[in-house]
Amino acid sequence: MEQLEGGEQQSAPVWAIFSDLMAALVGILALILVWVIGIQLELSQSLAEEIEKREAEEQRRMALEQALEDPLTKGLVTFRDGRIGISGNVLFELNSDQLQAEGEEVLESLIRPLQAYLEQHDELLMVSGFTDDLPMHPGNRYQDNWGLSAQRALTVTRTLT
Repeated sequence: MEQLEGGEQQSAPVWAIFSDLMAALVGILALILVWVIGIQLELSQSLAEEIEKREAEEQRRMALEQALEDPLTKGLVTFRDGRIGISGNVLFELNSDQLQAEGEEVLESLIRPLQAYLEQHDELLMVSGFTDDLPMHPGNRYQDNWGLSAQRALTVTRTLT
C-alpha cells in the first residue's frame, strides 16, 4: 500500500469490502433457499405417498367390510381396524376346543366372503385364539389356557380351510 503524507497507509475503500460481504451473504442465503426447497419437495412427495398408501388401506378395509356385510348385519361378527372378531362363547363352550353348531355356521358364513376378498387382494388371513382367565377344570386335557387358545385357533383355521 502506498504511504500517504502523514504516515498513514491507504486502505481499500470500505464500500468494496462491505459489498463483498453482502455478495457472500446473498450467496449463502441462496444456497440455503435451494436446500430448503429440496427438502420441501421431498416432504411433499413422501406426504403424497403416505396419503396414497392410507387411501389404499381404507379401500381394502371397505372391500372387506362389504364382503362381510351379511355376517356383520346379523351381529355374528365384529369388524374393527381390519380385524374380524367373533365372540368366543359363540364358537366354543367353556374349556372346550370343539366348535359349537352355531360357531360352525358362523365360520361357514365367512368362508365365501373371505375367499372372494383374498382372491382379489394380496393379503393373508391370520387366526388367533383367546380364552378366559379362569383356571382350567380338573380333568381337562389342557394344562393351561395357552394350550387351549392355540388349539382353538387351529380348530378355526381348519374349519376355514
